[in-house]
Amino acid sequence: MRKLNIVIDTNVIYTALHSKRGASSKLLSLVGTGLFEIHLSVPLVLEYEDVLLRKNMSLPVTKDVISEVIDSLCALGHHHEIHFLWRPYLRDPKDELVLEIAVASQSKYIITYNVNDFTGAEEFGIKVMTPKEFLQEIGEIS
Repeated sequence: MRKLNIVIDTNVIYTALHSKRGASSKLLSLVGTGLFEIHLSVPLVLEYEDVLLRKNMSLPVTKDVISEVIDSLCALGHHHEIHFLWRPYLRDPKDELVLEIAVASQSKYIITYNVNDFTGAEEFGIKVMTPKEFLQEIGEIS
């Protein structure tokens, strides 16, 4: 069976760091287990760092933990250079980098809490869903 390729939006990482309970945390705990492959680009990783370190005061973890999580995602993820831009395609320019890596990596899923922000991604054959919906789809939760 071919592994599922996914791109994880920043809000999912933030939510997982905010609480060890819930679908976001479960999703992150499954990274590297072989159930799916995560895909990254330099702009996406920089977005993770920018948002998570800026919002550090509202997270119950230290900057070192944030850095470790990002480093782990980088170590376990597949890296892609973006040689084309789909911009502007979505309403929010910051979401464009998520769509670009999903297209470049031929990912089937974008995992986000802002599903409506990715209206139009289905034209690329990409399903946009929440962590809970994705975990249900792959049979990790009911």
